Formats: sequence, structure tokens, C-alpha cells
Amino acid sequence: MATPTIVDATPAAAVKVKRQRLRFVANPKAAVGLTMMGIFILLAIIGPWISPYDPSARSNALVEGPSAEHWLGTTHLGQDIFSQLLSGTRSVILVGLLAGVIATILSLLIGVTSGYLSGTAAEGLSALSNVFLVIPALPLIIIITSILPKTTDVTIALVIGLTSWAWGARVLRAQTLSLRRRDYVEAARATGESTWRIIIFEIMPNLTAVIASNFIGTVIFAVTSEITLAFIGVNTSGDNWNWGTILFWAQSQQALAQGAWWWFVPAGLAIALLGTALALLNFGIDEFVSPRLRGNGKSKVKTVDGDTVRMRVGFTPVLGFGRKDEP
Repeated sequence: MATPTIVDATPAAAVKVKRQRLRFVANPKAAVGLTMMGIFILLAIIGPWISPYDPSARSNALVEGPSAEHWLGTTHLGQDIFSQLLSGTRSVILVGLLAGVIATILSLLIGVTSGYLSGTAAEGLSALSNVFLVIPALPLIIIITSILPKTTDVTIALVIGLTSWAWGARVLRAQTLSLRRRDYVEAARATGESTWRIIIFEIMPNLTAVIASNFIGTVIFAVTSEITLAFIGVNTSGDNWNWGTILFWAQSQQALAQGAWWWFVPAGLAIALLGTALALLNFGIDEFVSPRLRGNGKSKVKTVDGDTVRMRVGFTPVLGFGRKDEP
């Protein structure tokens, strides 16, 4: 009796899964955003170690332009701006990422829980989100950081994260309300799955794009908030440098009137590049999860199954089945 031949389809399935995982990195916007963010994170880690001077050290080179000795010029006290920029990168990245993580965790706990559950607990969490949503975040952050006896990067990140989660919680609550009555959720509930298992394994995977977008938006808000706090004079004492501190001293010493463009342009350019990197990552995530955006304006797009999708503005995409008589 002949033994049946077993065809191993594991390599083909593994290649398909690998292609799906690499699709995000293959997106040009996501690739550029990841590269730029990688550079900023690397500078945040090694920046204070590779800076040529102590950012607070004074010298006799007062308000001098870029040169071989000082690549980005000096301040009114002879401080090296390039060293200040490198040292300040760590503070900006640390506050942005830490505040983003804190706010995302809080928005997940409160938003998804209030959206899936019902009753007094859900209404109380929703009311809490509404209260934090109407409170002006930046003035509240300014008041809290001014009251605290000492403000460090971690303290500022905690304050920003604890006061900027409400908007993400509202968005996640709205998405959860639309998902909790789906067929697969009802099926999981009918089979006796616990509430937290349904939330974690059935609902949260479908909120990945919203969670990632919420995290990136919070990081952008945290970075701009920290820079704004430093620019208006909050947390500018001591040796805790960030890009906002550089702009604060440039503005207070009238760098623009003196023509010292090197004092404020590099910090402003660094802020713009970091915002661009985060925005590109956000666009890449949107295109990764949305088939309509994944086409990048192409008229025909290949799906995962190999079918052809015609992307038409204003119409539902039409699936083509590879007929030879198609025009």
C-alpha cells in the first residue's frame, strides 16, 4: 500500500507571514520615520557623551558664529550650542516617550474599560474622561510644575502623561463601543470567555492602529509641552538642558536682533525634524492598516491574496479576477 505524500506548506506560509510583517517597514514614509527616530534615540543615548564641551561651561568666545572649534557657534556666555543641542536631545526624547507610554496606558485602561463595560462604573470612567478633557492641559502643567519644589525630566513626563490621556480615552471608548457588539465578540461571550480575556484578545488587537496613533500624538504633545515650558522660563535653572532651554536663552538675549541665527535655528530645525519623523510614522501606520490608503494613489493595488483592487476616488474598490478580456 502506497504511503500518501505529505506536502509541507510551512515555508510558503512563513514567507507570507514575513512579507506581512515587513510591509510596514517597506512603506517609504514609515521607513524614513523609523530611520529619523532611530537617529534621535541614538543621539539621546550617546549625546551627552560625545558632546565636545560641557553645555554649561563658559568661555571667552561670546556670540561667535559656527567655526571649526564651535560647530554651531556660541551663546552670550561663550557656551557651545552644539553641545547644548546634543545634551538636550536626551531630555526631549525621554519626556516624550515616557509621557506617551503613561498616557497610552491610562487611555487604554479607562477608555476600553468604559467602552466595554456598562453600568455605574462605566459611566463614572466616562465622566472622569470628560472632566480631564475640558481642563486646559498646558496651563495645568505649568501650574503643577511651578508648585513642585524640583522639576526633573521624569517629573515633567509624569505630569504631562497624567494630564493628557483623556482625548485618547474618548477615542478608544468610541471604538470599543462599536466593537463590543460584533459577531466574534458575541461568540466569545457566548462560549463563556471572561471579560478581561475578551477585552485583551478580541477587542484590543482591533484597536492597534488607534493605540499607536494615540501614542504618537501624545509623544508630539509631550515634546511640544516640554519645549514650551522651557521656552517660557519654567524649568530653565540648573544644568538640565533641552531644546526649549536653548530657545529661551536665545529669545531672552535677543539673538534675532543680534543676527545670531545659529543660536535658535538648529534647535528649531531639530524640533521640526522630530515632529516630521513622528508624523511620518503616523502616516505609515495609517497606510499599513488601511487598504484604501495603502495604495498611495495607485489605480491598481495587489491584495494579500493576489487579487487586483482598482482604487477609484469616491467609489468602493473593485476586485479584479485577472480576466484576460479586461481592458
